[in-house]
Amino acid sequence: MNQPASRPARPLSRGDLRLLVLALIAEQPRHGYELIQHVSELFVRAYTPSAGTMYPLLASFEQAGWVRADDEGGRRRFHITEAGRSELHERADDVRQAQHRAHHRAREIAKAAMPTALRDGLHDFKRALLHHHGRWADGEAEAVAALLRQAAALLNAAPAAAHPHSNDENEDTRP
Repeated sequence: MNQPASRPARPLSRGDLRLLVLALIAEQPRHGYELIQHVSELFVRAYTPSAGTMYPLLASFEQAGWVRADDEGGRRRFHITEAGRSELHERADDVRQAQHRAHHRAREIAKAAMPTALRDGLHDFKRALLHHHGRWADGEAEAVAALLRQAAALLNAAPAAAHPHSNDENEDTRP
C-alpha cells in the first residue's frame, strides 16, 4: 500500500508568528516588509511569511490596539502601544517559548537543507573535537581556527553556483 508523501513540518507553531512579530515591533518600530524580511532572516530564508499573512496579522494588531501605524511616504511603520506592551508582558513566557521554538526550527530547516557531504563533515568535525578535548598541542587550535575561517570565507565570498561541486556520488546537491 502506498503511503502519501509526508508534508514538510510547519516552520512555526500555531500562534508563534503573532508573538514573534509583536516582540519585533516592541524592539523598534518597523514596516511590514521589514518584518517579513526579519522573520525570513531568522529562518535563513528557508521560510518567509507572505504579505498575505503579515499584513492581515498587523491589521489584527491594530484592531486589538497593540500597535499603531504611522504613514511615512506611502509606507506604514508600526509602533507598539502600551496595550501591546501589556500583552507581551502577560505572555512573556509564551514569547520566550515561541522564540526558542523558532530558533530550534530554523536550525532544523538549515540542517535539513545542508548537502549530505557537508552534514557528514560537520558530524566528523564535532566528533573529533569531543575526542580531542583537553589535548591541544601548541598552535593546533590556531591552525584549526584558521581552516574554519577559510571555510567561512569560501562560503561568504561568492554565490553557491560559483563553487565547484564535488564528484562524490554520495554528495546531496539538492537545494
